[in-house]
Amino acid sequence: MKMSNFYLRRYLAALLFLFFLLSPLFLAAVQAEEEGAATVTRTATDLEGIAVGTIDAALAEVGYSGDERLRYDVSWTGGVKLGELQINISSLPDVADGYAIEMQVSTKGSMMEAIYPVHDRHLTLVKGTEKLPFNAKIWQKEGYRYRAFKESIFDQDGLQVTMKKDGKTRGVFPLENTTNDELSAFLNSRLMPFTVEEPFIVFTFADKKRIPVKVTPVKKERLNTIFGEIETFVVQPQLTFKGLYDKQGDTVIWYSADECRLPVQVRSKIVIGSLTARLSGYSNQACQRYSLPTARQQKDTLTQDKEKERG
Repeated sequence: MKMSNFYLRRYLAALLFLFFLLSPLFLAAVQAEEEGAATVTRTATDLEGIAVGTIDAALAEVGYSGDERLRYDVSWTGGVKLGELQINISSLPDVADGYAIEMQVSTKGSMMEAIYPVHDRHLTLVKGTEKLPFNAKIWQKEGYRYRAFKESIFDQDGLQVTMKKDGKTRGVFPLENTTNDELSAFLNSRLMPFTVEEPFIVFTFADKKRIPVKVTPVKKERLNTIFGEIETFVVQPQLTFKGLYDKQGDTVIWYSADECRLPVQVRSKIVIGSLTARLSGYSNQACQRYSLPTARQQKDTLTQDKEKERG
């Protein structure tokens, strides 16, 4: 039976209403900063006796191969697409053991693009055996008005972080010890040894302070992915900060249980339902067991084919 125009309009109106409820989540942290609101950070629990995680050198050879690309489709509860997320990890030719981690977040290909477009670019530069950040930049383009450029300069030796916004220094914040930023913490924690029900700590700079994040490998689980059904580690970080995109909520990450430690799925609970990022494209020469072209590679291949045809 075909849906009448009346019910179709009501259905679309309900979807739009839900999107307007969800859209403030993308700018919760930004609004707090702009309005001068106090940042609320919850306290991590049960940290006594938990060791600080360290990167496994063998896993780092794959995770920091110098050319890894990941693409995710982000959806809301029920499979409603909200956008895309792409992460590229590449070598820095002029920095010894240095790498660039680039992440692009957008509402491309979703209804949100017309309602509340988001096109953000994050660039974190890391170096050393611990792959700690020395510089992080964020270009924000959210909604139809908000535009900002933010930079954090990490002095891991001097133990301080200088934060800037639109070229102006907003503060210098002391550190008790070395730290990750949010992006490097996500990628570095996957390269640490996992033992089920044995948590470890990853220190992360967020909300203008160095925060201990408790990361717990909860269990192993078979999961359907773009590569078929694979064995995964189900890992739950205890996020006690808002940080970027207001992440105070339960988050679960599924990593492939092998030498690639591929993050195949991320799910976060929000005010209404949950957000899920599912891997939809991947390439890494150091991980031969998984290989699917990312959107950028597909575009490059198409361009090359057209040039050959013209030739």
